[in-house]
Amino acid sequence: MRIAVNTRLLLKGKLEGIGWFSFETLRRITQNHPEHQFIFIFDRPYSEDFIFSKNIIPVVIGPPARHPILFYLWFEYQIPRVLKKYKADLFLSPDGYLSLKTKVPQLAVIHDINFVHRPKDFPWIIEKYYNRFFPEFARKATRIATVSNYSKEDIIRSFNVERDKIDVVFDGVNEAFQPLPPEKQNRIRQEYTRGAPYFLFVGALNPRKNVTGLLNAFEAFKTEKGGTEKLLIVGGQMHKTGEIFETWKNMHFKNDVVFTGRVSTSALHSVFGSALALTFVPFFEGFGIPIAEAMSAGIPVICSNTTSMPEVGGNAALYVDPFDIKQITDAMLNISGDPLLRKELIAKGFEQKKKFSWDKTARLLWESIERTLH
Repeated sequence: MRIAVNTRLLLKGKLEGIGWFSFETLRRITQNHPEHQFIFIFDRPYSEDFIFSKNIIPVVIGPPARHPILFYLWFEYQIPRVLKKYKADLFLSPDGYLSLKTKVPQLAVIHDINFVHRPKDFPWIIEKYYNRFFPEFARKATRIATVSNYSKEDIIRSFNVERDKIDVVFDGVNEAFQPLPPEKQNRIRQEYTRGAPYFLFVGALNPRKNVTGLLNAFEAFKTEKGGTEKLLIVGGQMHKTGEIFETWKNMHFKNDVVFTGRVSTSALHSVFGSALALTFVPFFEGFGIPIAEAMSAGIPVICSNTTSMPEVGGNAALYVDPFDIKQITDAMLNISGDPLLRKELIAKGFEQKKKFSWDKTARLLWESIERTLH
């Protein structure tokens, strides 16, 4: 069997959520199924790190698809040519984009459809493309995989897709996220916050992540408690970040906020394991990988009570309304002032995170591939 795969988000040193999903699942699937051939389709020069096994044929086709006009050209003209040339039996797209001009069976991994509910979070041309084409992709797909039951129900409601066409393939968590010994935690805190305990946010900076609300809550936390705690914000800028930095500039305690930008994978493991707690309060998530990573790293979790996040956090998180700054502030005060609460959440987190592994994700995605073909 020849399986063509959209691998345009496998970018060395720049893996984000969907990129990590692609990396972790494709590495396992290609190595576990040497009897099949995989055509990895890149939109720019690729790293050999992503050629996981001998049964992979890498193909580079332009133009680099990072703009709606280029999305259209790449998926509607270039992809059908590659599928025809290599006589592909299936096209797997981990970022959900499909080609409307091919008759090859297609499996779309649609992680979430936040653009339907929060269109103003996007540059207008991106939003128009998503809301114009993703309903068509959902209907065109032979099958759809998604990362939570919440997202499955959302796709069914929003795009009028048959329930039995969608498979739930939960995200996983890397085994490298582990609790750290106290001496290493101290070293990491010295490196990032001059030894101070810190609340942690991890994610690409954009309006959906509610970093502005988190900054306002942290300002209120510091105003009420004082103390040495910092807020560490890890992640690269995505789009519409002006309000985030304007809010930060106007904070009285802005010197207690540390923006690191994107960090290396090994640094991210250490940053998680040394945090006082994860403070992850987006308005919308299809899954919320940082929640599972924090539980695996042995730190308590404060997260939103909306969309998929209660599904991921289970009974192991302190939930807040992301629109209510006081709730976020109170959760931070409770975490910082109650060691027994932290201990309880950490213990529950270790149990909850057992539900998520990339081995399981890859197995479920492979089952979805087989259903697409048969």
